[in-house]
Amino acid sequence: MTSTGAGPEAKPRREPGPLRRVGPPARRFLSARRTVLARLAAWSLAESAQTFLIGYGVARAVDRGFLAGDTSTGLGWLAVAAFAVVCGAPVIRGVFAQLAGLTEPLRDQLVRRAVDQSMARALARPGGWDRAAVSRLTNQVEIVRDSFAGIVLTLRSFVFTAAGALAGLFTLDPALLVVVLPPLVGGLVLFLVTLRPMAAAQRRALSADEALGDHATRARGALRDITACGTQAETARNGERLVAHAATTSRVLARWAAVRTLALGVAGQLPVLLLLVAVPWLRGRGVTTGALLGAFTYLAQALLPALHTLMTAIGAAGTRLLVVLDRFTVPQACPSLPEAAPPAPLSGRAGPPRRVRSPLPPIPAPSQQPPAVELRAVTVGYGARAEPVLDALELCVEEGEHLAVVGPSGIGKSTLTRLIAGTCAPWSGTVRVAGRTVADRGAAELAALRVLVPQQAYVFTGTVRDNLAYLRPDASTSDMEAAVRDLGAAPLVERLGGFDAPLRPDDLSQGERQLIVLARAHLSTARLLLLDEATCHLDAASEARAEEALARRPGTLLVVAHRMSSAVRADRILVLDGVRAAHGTHQDLLERSPLYRDLVGHWSRARG
Repeated sequence: MTSTGAGPEAKPRREPGPLRRVGPPARRFLSARRTVLARLAAWSLAESAQTFLIGYGVARAVDRGFLAGDTSTGLGWLAVAAFAVVCGAPVIRGVFAQLAGLTEPLRDQLVRRAVDQSMARALARPGGWDRAAVSRLTNQVEIVRDSFAGIVLTLRSFVFTAAGALAGLFTLDPALLVVVLPPLVGGLVLFLVTLRPMAAAQRRALSADEALGDHATRARGALRDITACGTQAETARNGERLVAHAATTSRVLARWAAVRTLALGVAGQLPVLLLLVAVPWLRGRGVTTGALLGAFTYLAQALLPALHTLMTAIGAAGTRLLVVLDRFTVPQACPSLPEAAPPAPLSGRAGPPRRVRSPLPPIPAPSQQPPAVELRAVTVGYGARAEPVLDALELCVEEGEHLAVVGPSGIGKSTLTRLIAGTCAPWSGTVRVAGRTVADRGAAELAALRVLVPQQAYVFTGTVRDNLAYLRPDASTSDMEAAVRDLGAAPLVERLGGFDAPLRPDDLSQGERQLIVLARAHLSTARLLLLDEATCHLDAASEARAEEALARRPGTLLVVAHRMSSAVRADRILVLDGVRAAHGTHQDLLERSPLYRDLVGHWSRARG
């Protein structure tokens, strides 16, 4: 925590409020569009003149026309008022034409910022996802665009309508302002006082609603783990707490809404009542009947409707606009990783980029070669009282075999790859790679025995060559060319500028990152490759090419299948169902594994 001042009395620096955070970028945005604002003000001045003529025409029609016995003069002044009303149509058309010059650039900037924020979070937290990204890109951007347009329209209308109406009241008789202005100003002040606490209440209500929605999403996606770990009661308590918090924030918001309704009544209704009560006093001061009718016209037809629209718009759209804009202005906290951090699943440990200095040579092929992977009675789970994810699993993968692992989400496929990679320890049983017990191997030796490629591929800042040769520093340029050609990554390397071109992670899509990491695995000397949905961001043709290239490579390939085609390409398929494991060929499992038949049907429906 950062403190200001010295000594024990120093207090933490307070974070600026949303208005202060949103204010500077808003001023920069408006300052860059002075021409649009000037044209909008010009059209709005015409609206002020229109408002002035409506009330003034009614007053003069009564005083100088009908009450004076001159009907033609009265009709003439009414015609002036009617002409002012008719002129409102082209004025509104001109206003809307200029409004687009403000709203559309704002929308474009927010879309770009939403994409930038989402990509930054994805880069900072590989393996996670930004649940609010779609909402910001679609719903929240449109909220800002529509709310901003409404605020500009209503604020502009109120300012210039009020200017015309107040000028008209002063022209008719200054005494009218003595009656109308106090309740009008009082109601506006009360309304403005509610803006900040109302915005804070709206922000807390929105955050509470998002937290509740996020809890529901995570709980729904983790039902299997919640049941397995026996945490139903704790999950329910968390949900109840979030529901109660959301209800509390809604009640606070409702109380401030009631205060705002009072302000609307004071400013929007009290001026008319006071004007009616003050008629005898005004008549005694020489205010004419026409002036009184003109004053009522200004209030009823122009000033009070504009005030009502302004308060309603700022009260609803304005608060919502401030809260949502604040979410674009302040990046939400998320864990960040150093840009040069290594791909932990590839190296088997965390830390800065580290080259394997002396990788072990490829395992020779003796007459009696041990299995590439061997699991004996392996049991593993998460949590001391949780049900095992894998229970007494027996598995033997021969050297040179291509095995695909399939099963429902959360059944333990990724856990299996982590066990083999040595990043997860079993509760009981033995895991061996190339005849060597994984628990007895060091990180450097494990890195030489196997390579694990996860779903979220990690590349680091450096050159393309640095990324490709991370697991094999002595790889020659011809080796790299062969690897990227086999994987179908040659066009990508060419687009980046060649092997010695600088590479920035945020210049690559997820699929392009996967191609780089797959080529890195292809170049390694390890004879066992573990692909944990490592091709999920590639199209089907690119995935097939990559898997076939890795299968041709000397050694063993174990793939957690992302598509049915991955399973069909394998020599053998392992099906995990949470109770027992089944293995065999595609045709064999179609005949004897109901779960595998269901998975094939699900994949087929998803593809169709």
